[in-house]
Amino acid sequence: MGLLLELQKRIPSGWLLRRLLPAVLFVVVAVVGGGQLGWAHWSDLGLARRRIADALRLGEGFTSSGVAMLVLLAVAAAGAALAVPFAASAVSALACGAWPWWLSALARRLTALRLGRWSPPDEIAREAVRARAAGRETLAARLDARRARTSSFEPAGPTWSGDRLRTTERRIRETSDMDIAEAWTRLVLTAPDSFRDALTAARDAYDGACEAVVWSIAFTVVGAWWWPSAFVGVLLGLAFWRSLRQAVEALCHTTEAVVDLLSAPPVTSPAPSP
Repeated sequence: MGLLLELQKRIPSGWLLRRLLPAVLFVVVAVVGGGQLGWAHWSDLGLARRRIADALRLGEGFTSSGVAMLVLLAVAAAGAALAVPFAASAVSALACGAWPWWLSALARRLTALRLGRWSPPDEIAREAVRARAAGRETLAARLDARRARTSSFEPAGPTWSGDRLRTTERRIRETSDMDIAEAWTRLVLTAPDSFRDALTAARDAYDGACEAVVWSIAFTVVGAWWWPSAFVGVLLGLAFWRSLRQAVEALCHTTEAVVDLLSAPPVTSPAPSP
């Protein structure tokens, strides 16, 4: 118990909640679901308990093989937690539209598909007005929701997140003549504490969303051996992908606001009248 309390003090809370605990859950699901139950006995938890007890020899106390099994599980969980940031960087690259050359054909097709489905927000608003005038309230509500999430710029990449980030870079370059991709580190280091905290929190939320997508993919892969994991992984993937878009939106808004506030001329108080 003392060891656990000491670990809780030394391990950062963000790392514990975002990486270590999901890694432990993933290893347990992979071992119990994929390694013990499988497709044939996907709901037989009693079978899983008996096999795990046999592996650890719980009836005779912890044997050397049982301790070795626990150590292997702990090492697997730690390895999964350490590997997640590297996989999250790949998810971030795909979300930002920086796809590798061997996916360029797929990227072009997705860009063309998004461009074909895109309409200017003003045109969507006019369609909503016409639908509402015709008494089609459901269609008008759907069009209003579509207009709210449609960018005013034509899609230029395979993902919405990449277009949103490029739009922010373009706006910052036009208003402050700053290349935010190259000046990000300098901006974080030189900004006042309140601005730095906002930028760090927004970027941390974005990184966390990318890592959450990685976990959803990992659980989906385990579904090849235990199908409930695939079902949960797909549901988590849909939720986490939406969270990723919200994190990108928050990061863009925060960055634009910080740059605007830093670029604005200082407000001077009027001189007192004689």
